[in-house]
Amino acid sequence: MNISEKAAYLKGLMEGMKIDDSTNEGKLFKAIADLLEDISLSVLDLEDGQSYLEEYIDELDADLGEVERDVYECEDDDCDCCDCCDDDCDCDCDCDCDCFATVCPTCGEEVYFDADTEDDVIICPSCNTEIELEDIEDIEE
Repeated sequence: MNISEKAAYLKGLMEGMKIDDSTNEGKLFKAIADLLEDISLSVLDLEDGQSYLEEYIDELDADLGEVERDVYECEDDDCDCCDCCDDDCDCDCDCDCDCFATVCPTCGEEVYFDADTEDDVIICPSCNTEIELEDIEDIEE
């Protein structure tokens, strides 16, 4: 039984008990039942909105994943290995990827960036820490 059904049940229970709404207690119970009904309708509206937003966020996440794959993919078409910029790549190929990796000093995650980046600072996608490229000693190609 959801919250709206429970509010309707309480209202029906009050009617079945023949609570006189001309008395002070009856007025109070009627006002409480009406308030519970309004609250239950508001909660149902919020649940519907949340469900819609969850679906929308899932769609955006999938679209963003496609954009990330398009933007950060390895540009060397001669390389037969997996995308060298992925975390899963364990190959030792000699492809000419202009992609470098370093470890974030804050969270320890590997951060990948283009070698030809003009920025002096990159942002860790995991913890949003700014990493200065001049200070990086352990850059791996």
